[in-house]
Amino acid sequence: MPPIEDHPLRYTLANELHARPFPALNCPGQAAFLAIKQPKDAAKRDRALDRAHLIELLDRFGAQHPPENATHFFGALGKFHLKWEQHTEFVTYTAFLDGNGGRAFDPAIWEIFPDDWLETAPGARITSAQIRIADAPEDDEQIVAQLHEWFVPESLAVSHVLDDAAIIAGDFRIASSGHMHFVIFCRPDIGDRRVGRILQRVCEIETYKTMSMLGLPRARQISRRMSELDQDLTSLVSDMTGDLSRPDETLSRLLTIAAELENEMAQSTFRFGATGAYEALVNQRIEVLREERFRGRQTFGEFMMRRFDPAMRTIKATERRLQSMTDRALRAGDLLRTRVDVDRSAQNQALLESMDKRADLQLRLQKTVEGLSVVAISYYAVNLMVYLTQPIAENAGLSQTLLTALVALPVVIAVWLVVRAIRRSMD
Repeated sequence: MPPIEDHPLRYTLANELHARPFPALNCPGQAAFLAIKQPKDAAKRDRALDRAHLIELLDRFGAQHPPENATHFFGALGKFHLKWEQHTEFVTYTAFLDGNGGRAFDPAIWEIFPDDWLETAPGARITSAQIRIADAPEDDEQIVAQLHEWFVPESLAVSHVLDDAAIIAGDFRIASSGHMHFVIFCRPDIGDRRVGRILQRVCEIETYKTMSMLGLPRARQISRRMSELDQDLTSLVSDMTGDLSRPDETLSRLLTIAAELENEMAQSTFRFGATGAYEALVNQRIEVLREERFRGRQTFGEFMMRRFDPAMRTIKATERRLQSMTDRALRAGDLLRTRVDVDRSAQNQALLESMDKRADLQLRLQKTVEGLSVVAISYYAVNLMVYLTQPIAENAGLSQTLLTALVALPVVIAVWLVVRAIRRSMD
């Protein structure tokens, strides 16, 4: 085809689908799985520390380093094979070793992780597991006997997976070694890549289950505080149905509750959202195993339904309750603000009516003053006219009294007309 320019991300996006291939494992074998997470703000951590910690381990075995900014690595470390993956909130190390040792869950495989190297890990262990990969005995009774020896029967989950290609089992309990224990019994015709996929799914189920459970302590903590806030909120809303002596103070208390709820939601949004995503991954990983019941025992899916799903429902219920209470507080605040605005409008209306009455009184007083002013001005104007016309009146033989009488009426009329004209011009 003719040359065409590639999108800058074309190869990156295509290679992402093949970035983390499943390991190919021999049976029998064993694996050690370790997940490390920073206790706080793990999603915002300095990921360069994760890579530096990996390189420190690789250097001890003289292994090659991964490419810069790589989020995964798979390579040989002496007699071990190591798979490293960097995730949004955590990093995982999975070590593989051929042969399952002389005894079940032999701790020798953990030698790949030296103690001093573990002490400098950029985070804390969120989970760890040891997986035993063994050939499945022809008699299932032998499997039952081994499972009762290795696991707690009460919480044991066992199932046939991938069309009876293997049998997986685990009790999801932390053993005295500090690790979870799982076992994979392989049928004779199973392929090495299928063994790798099964082991990867088991590790992912345990990791995502643990990560999703991180939302439960947060949900319980929020629930206690929400119960307290719910009582205050209900009391304030009930008070709003009657006469409020101090609506501004009630509104301030409502806004305080709403702000605290919004703060709780802001701090919990990521954790609750991550919980939902991890829960979906757990259910999806179990589904792709295509489980079938083994000797009447509960499957991994049934174990999660009895133990894991109630915790997830608690988290979701808390999230919905937090959202509902936040909406209630905001609606109550809006309602109270509306009530305060209505009360203030009524007060303003009463004030305007009072101002109208005062303006009317002022107008009446002004008219009265205008009348008095006409009289006062006319008095002085008449006297002035008398003084001006008195010489003429004496020559004409008019007395001062008669002159005043003749001048008074025209002067008063003239003053009244002038005052009236001035008031109209001002209006």
